[in-house]
Amino acid sequence: METSVTPTLLAAGAPALPHTASNGQLLLAVLLSIGAIVLLITRFKLHPFLALTLGSGLLAAVAGAPFDKLLASFSTGFGSTVASVGLLIGLGAMLGKLLADSGGANTIADTVLARTGPKLLPWAMALIAAVLGLPLFFEVGVVLLVPIVLLVARRGNAPLIGIGIPALAGLSVLHGLVPPHPGPLVAVDALHADLGVTLALGLLIAVPTLIVAGPLFGRLAQRWVGPLELPAETAPVDTVKRERTPKFGAVLATILLPVVLMLGKALADVVIDDPKATGQRIFDFIGSPLIALLAATLLAMLTLGRAAGFDKGKISDTVGSALGPIAGIVFIVGAGGGFKQTLIDVGVGQAVSEWSGKWHISALLLGWLIAVLIRLATGSATVATITAAGIVGPLAAGMSTSHAALLVLAIGAGSLFLSHVNDAGFWLVKEYFGMSVGQTLKSWSVMETIISVVAIALILPLSLII
Repeated sequence: METSVTPTLLAAGAPALPHTASNGQLLLAVLLSIGAIVLLITRFKLHPFLALTLGSGLLAAVAGAPFDKLLASFSTGFGSTVASVGLLIGLGAMLGKLLADSGGANTIADTVLARTGPKLLPWAMALIAAVLGLPLFFEVGVVLLVPIVLLVARRGNAPLIGIGIPALAGLSVLHGLVPPHPGPLVAVDALHADLGVTLALGLLIAVPTLIVAGPLFGRLAQRWVGPLELPAETAPVDTVKRERTPKFGAVLATILLPVVLMLGKALADVVIDDPKATGQRIFDFIGSPLIALLAATLLAMLTLGRAAGFDKGKISDTVGSALGPIAGIVFIVGAGGGFKQTLIDVGVGQAVSEWSGKWHISALLLGWLIAVLIRLATGSATVATITAAGIVGPLAAGMSTSHAALLVLAIGAGSLFLSHVNDAGFWLVKEYFGMSVGQTLKSWSVMETIISVVAIALILPLSLII
């Protein structure tokens, strides 16, 4: 375990910070730095990028690390994280923007709903949200799905919460557990997990979790919250009726292409298991996250953009406009990578390895608990994932491929626990569905907690089997 940190740092080009602090001093440094990040984000409303940067400085100062070493450590962590994750976030945003602007999202919704009876509406909404949630960020998915939910509620005279909760659960489960969403991607990078295996196990955990937290809990939430009036105005979306829209099969194939390619790589690793074999090398290339998402984005320009009647200029504008809104996400993720690298370099990860060995705490449960605490304090699933992955990162060094992937999922599950008033998603859901704070707590917040608890309840026994 202990030898795994130094080679990683040397490969990244940053000298390790001297491990002169005692375990007690390191614990104080972690608590103070995380406390400062929480306070800066929640009380002083400082942007998470700045809060994470300042928190890294406080961490190194309390741990007794020289500031010149701190700068190298933070810069290395920031650069490596943006290089590995930032490109994927950008490609995912482009794919999501093409899906939204071309009308591809509406094509999926209309096709599924046309074949669904009233009793199956909650299940249909969960399915739509899960499919759309693969390439879309949570906030984009909410904006895209709310008009669909309201339309279904009006047409089918269905309770808003009864079909809204399954839709929100579909988005949230994918956001926390399945790459290429930012949180799971960062955790995969920090823990050096295999992306294909993480994706496969993430989907395996996501399906039963979605069933419990979506359609099944939706019935209970409907009774708790009661009937809601349909809001007169919905979120701003492109409601223009197009003469040409993408075909359902083409949209579905485009969305699932990166998933199929990455799962194909994971399967080839198991079946072929020969790095020099031609077939293995081909799958390693086309199944790499960057190539898989790049292929899907290029394909989307044809199957979504051109199919909707976009000319070359319109496609270029659509793809370009996707990058602006995600700049903040990329910087937050990068700063989180810098904070993570600082945690490792001052010896926190090594100390956690020693503590977990003495206390006999499962690494999966420890990662989940740390993510839960940070999520409750900051309200940010991404910050919770980044910080927890940095703290428990060294524990993954001696793990098998499958267990490292499960640690990623455990952290992701913890990062979804109990969304409340310090989470932007809480207010987004409240306003779009026209609920009071109490109603939002009884529906959205409980749903998030169920996702987190059910997921870890599935992950822990699965770790004993595989």
